[in-house]
Amino acid sequence: MNRPRINRRTLLKGLGSVTIGLPLLEEMMLNSATAAPSAEIPVRAFNVFFGLGIPAPLQSEGFRDVLEPLEPLTDKLLIMRNVDQVRCDASGINAHFDGASGAFTAEPPDGEAKSGGPSIDQVVRKTHYPQGLPQGMVPTLIGGTFFRRSRVSRYVHSYNADGTVASTMQEKPRDLFDRVFGTIGLAGGETDVRRQRLRRSVLDSVVDQYRFYTGPNSPLGAASKARVADHLDRIREFEQRAYEMKDSPKDGPQLPPRSQIAHGGPADPGGQGIDMKLDDLTAEWRLMADLYALAIQLDRVRFGSLTFLAAGERLRITGDYTYNDRLVYRFNDAKDLNASGDKGCSHEWWHKFNEKKKNTQLRAHAHMKMREVAYFLQRLDGPDSLEANGKSILENSMVSISTESGDGRHNDVKRELSGVFHAISGANGRFKTGQIMDVGAEGIDVYNTMLAAMGAEDRLGPKKREMRHVDKIRA
Repeated sequence: MNRPRINRRTLLKGLGSVTIGLPLLEEMMLNSATAAPSAEIPVRAFNVFFGLGIPAPLQSEGFRDVLEPLEPLTDKLLIMRNVDQVRCDASGINAHFDGASGAFTAEPPDGEAKSGGPSIDQVVRKTHYPQGLPQGMVPTLIGGTFFRRSRVSRYVHSYNADGTVASTMQEKPRDLFDRVFGTIGLAGGETDVRRQRLRRSVLDSVVDQYRFYTGPNSPLGAASKARVADHLDRIREFEQRAYEMKDSPKDGPQLPPRSQIAHGGPADPGGQGIDMKLDDLTAEWRLMADLYALAIQLDRVRFGSLTFLAAGERLRITGDYTYNDRLVYRFNDAKDLNASGDKGCSHEWWHKFNEKKKNTQLRAHAHMKMREVAYFLQRLDGPDSLEANGKSILENSMVSISTESGDGRHNDVKRELSGVFHAISGANGRFKTGQIMDVGAEGIDVYNTMLAAMGAEDRLGPKKREMRHVDKIRA
């Protein structure tokens, strides 16, 4: 029996600029007789950044310690060691800043507010969508959970060809939700958007279309109808989490408490660092990661970057850190460092790194960062992320992961910006996965090889520089 096909880009559209994509349904997939290996798989590229880095000697331990949280994703990633970013130190402004600026650009910064060139996601975007993305999509989505705010490249990791930021950074879950789904047009003279939000969901404006797709005249089968209903319930759940109320209504649903973490200026008070409970940090990050992954799953966004902690982040973290129900470490940075202010922050463990010592606290922090990066990646690799070719979004996309430093100690630039951790997903069969590889190459050559594999003709760096392909990373 032939099922009617509906387009993968089918959207529910409501008042104002509300746009909600449908999940991938059976009726959106080509049947096996006509499907091509890359059927209906859009080109996507995302940069995932985490602050402070992983010292190169710890990377050599494989999955035995700090990289352990990435092990369940082994088959989906190529982990690259021995990547050199020393050329990014040309300006010498600040080691944290210079290293972070080179992540995904392989270029030193151009002052304090611009990168030295485009990021790899934007080169791929311009290659495959030179006339712009399909109508209704967010051209570039930049989000993150971070606190150290001095100099833009500490936390933004998606840049246009001229080095300007590719889109506005969304650092609050509610702002990212609005960026993805839009806002409801105000009615009845209401001027307080927040109060309007509390009375109405974005889903209220698409209810008629929802009824059509789940009703008797729907072109969908029973399984797909159920998935649409579950899908919109999930959006409502995320919306409630993003738009937390200070006090839950007595007769209404009980909503989560307001976020406890600082944003804006209070997040970076004079560079002295802030106190942070581990559970508050990870709760905020995971909501951001959930919303970002949902935007990708709904095909609302195909390019951008996501940041978990800025370069040179200064936090005094407290709380029990567990992994797979195992207590890894009890964080109490200020107490363990016996210091206050910036000297009592987790930042200092990287400056104290010594390959001849245990580095217990640094290992725990790095392990935690890998756990949270893996959380986002796993959102792109589950049943909700299955695509028409039978692979997950993670497998089909170019998801690049990097950081600022390969050591952390400021007394040796060569050591600090060599051995910078990198990983990449398969990009629909373009890159090798399932291994940890000693690349032994400059970041600019790694990135340009990635761009070539993605079909881009533009290259990073000086035009006169000889291209040195790193073919061993290609499938």
